[in-house]
Amino acid sequence: MLLSLSLALLAAPAVVLVGAWRPSLVAPMGASFAALAFLATAFAWYRGGGSVDVAWAPAWDLRFAVALDGLAALYALLATGIGFLVLVYSSRYLRLHLGHEERPESEETRFYGFMLLFMGSMVGLAMAQDLVLLFVFWDLTAVASYYLIAYDRHDPDARASALMALVVTGVTAVLLLIGALVLYAAHGTLSVPELAERVEPGLLLDVAGLLIVVAALAKSAQVPFHFWLPRAMAAPTPVSAYLHSAAMVAAGVLLLGRVYPLVEKSQLLLDVLLVVGLASIAVGGVLALTRDVLKQLLAYSTISQYGYVVFLYGLGGEYGAAGAAFYVIAHALAKCALFLTAGAVTEETGEDRLSTMGGLRKPLPLLAAVSGVASAGLAALPLTLGFFKDELLFTAALERGLLFAGLAVCGPALTIAYTWRFWSGLFLGEARDGARGLPAVLVWPIVALGGLVLLGGFYVEPFARLAGAAGAASYGSPTPVEPAYHLDLRPENLMALSAFALGALVVVSRPLWERGARAVSWLGEVLGPERLYERGMDALNRLSDYAHRAEVRDLRSRVAAILLPAGVLVGAGILATPTVGAYRVGEVSVGDLPLLLALVAVAVAALTTAFTRRHVTLALVLSSAGFVLAMVYAFLGAPDVTLVAVLVETVLTLLFLGTSKLIPYEVLRDQARLPLEKTPRRVLFSVLAGAFAFAVVWGTLSQPAAESTVAEAHVLLASDANANDVVAAILADFRGLDTLGEITVVALVLLGVATLLNQGRLP
Repeated sequence: MLLSLSLALLAAPAVVLVGAWRPSLVAPMGASFAALAFLATAFAWYRGGGSVDVAWAPAWDLRFAVALDGLAALYALLATGIGFLVLVYSSRYLRLHLGHEERPESEETRFYGFMLLFMGSMVGLAMAQDLVLLFVFWDLTAVASYYLIAYDRHDPDARASALMALVVTGVTAVLLLIGALVLYAAHGTLSVPELAERVEPGLLLDVAGLLIVVAALAKSAQVPFHFWLPRAMAAPTPVSAYLHSAAMVAAGVLLLGRVYPLVEKSQLLLDVLLVVGLASIAVGGVLALTRDVLKQLLAYSTISQYGYVVFLYGLGGEYGAAGAAFYVIAHALAKCALFLTAGAVTEETGEDRLSTMGGLRKPLPLLAAVSGVASAGLAALPLTLGFFKDELLFTAALERGLLFAGLAVCGPALTIAYTWRFWSGLFLGEARDGARGLPAVLVWPIVALGGLVLLGGFYVEPFARLAGAAGAASYGSPTPVEPAYHLDLRPENLMALSAFALGALVVVSRPLWERGARAVSWLGEVLGPERLYERGMDALNRLSDYAHRAEVRDLRSRVAAILLPAGVLVGAGILATPTVGAYRVGEVSVGDLPLLLALVAVAVAALTTAFTRRHVTLALVLSSAGFVLAMVYAFLGAPDVTLVAVLVETVLTLLFLGTSKLIPYEVLRDQARLPLEKTPRRVLFSVLAGAFAFAVVWGTLSQPAAESTVAEAHVLLASDANANDVVAAILADFRGLDTLGEITVVALVLLGVATLLNQGRLP
């Protein structure tokens, strides 16, 4: 298991290092790493999986807990296996893509680096058993997807689309972290298996679970967070094929599967999944029927298809959990093949719209056949792997009643309609000029995926076994999956026949509903969540511009921009937190008088600086505050800190005095005569800053926290650093290294300035 995870995580840095030496090797090396990671995962799963649980940060209860259970094996195999095929496809496609735009071969390294970073993050996400570790890999997928979607960074649409994906999935990721912390505060663990045993139904589970579920739904582009996925099609086709069939969008339902032992205890959360799943099936399906751009059509179909997975989790039960896992497998294989098909025909014809294509079955017969198999699998036709995904959907829906059974029939009808529209629009009709033949590397990955879809229609056992193991990991008990063909009139068969008939009816009745579907699409563009996102980003940009103008006006404004929000946030935290008995006022003894006098002297010196105008006097008053504060450190038994403070204050005082000597006397005199500004705003900022400092100091010193902290470990380790106390270790070791780094930076800056001066670049 660790070999699989290590190969996946080391792939990206290894490829980047090799790419810096020889860019031509990054494609075969990236594909090799993906293949090795796939084989290692398959072998580890065949040998029974395994788990590792070691302390990561013991003082914070953070653990590196990973396991190769059924759910992890499913998504890790998809991420590495489909990743391998996509990288093979990319080895030819990316060269053509960069060649069309006259970009250098060296840019391949960036592409493969981020693709493999995403693959490694996805494998880590699949295996993570700790919510914080899961959050780390979750955010790594967001970062990698941002750079992949914006790979064509010269394109403003690609940059805007990448930012949209990052904002939607990144902001909602914070909800995942908040939900994890809420559960930790209540149950004292971040381990998902332990939480599954401790969590009980109630308001706390509803709130924390809803936060996590929202993060998952946003990642899987479910309504109302679906708008980012079609925009992400600005990425190159291999990115779309990988991220939006078996990786990024799959990460959301992976999270649902991982936390499903918690979700199933809350009826509210199950109802949310039902509603969102049905809405996504409908919205994605209807909009897919209106899109002309190939990848846009497939993007909306992805929204609809993952709606089935969310719907199945909402239905619950063993068929719901196992059916969701099986659906992910069938969809990933078929949809990746269709995305690669779209990229291949676009590369061959130079067109990306259905209205400008057609008749490609004659010049591209092999591609037409294998993409037809993939389309049949997505549409759940017999003799394909996809047929069994709908069988499990119908079984799970029947367990919940006739209403859900009827809804389960309507969804596949939409799937048949938009899948037929995609395939027939490409390969049927009159042949068009421009298509001659495709490089084999652009076809054989699609052949492999189509072959797996066809193989699953005849030999479904391996896929069913993997889906059953994944369902068991989510459901918490065995979920036997035994799909098979049954030539009888059982309800599932009748529902399948009804879906086929209804889908055919939707196809032939297009003139009747097309105008209505386009009206729905227009209404979504005008009033939908994407418009809300755009208005929100515009408002944030205006707020950012205002804050920037206010902050850079002068140094006081910049300081106020830091102190004011800090004071407001600390005050809000105090008001929102129960404080009865949390703070105390200690007794003052005679022995405390020297310390109190010193503190009074510091306060007087600090207040004096606000009213002093003469620069030499101001420097002396500031230094007096620092020197008296050094006395305070001595009273508290920290002579080493006292010596450092005296040294710093001495140097600063000499610096101030020396600078004042260099400034003409007339300038200092004129500035000293300027009147003091005593505006209410500055008084408010000063009061808030003082209250903020007082609250932090009092809250820290009046009642030390009862729970153990990492500081205790530092105290125990001080002797290992050859120091008598923690402060000495920090000053001598960590602060010394930090200062050395700062000196290095300053030296580099001075060298740069000297070089520019020597070349006459600066006046």
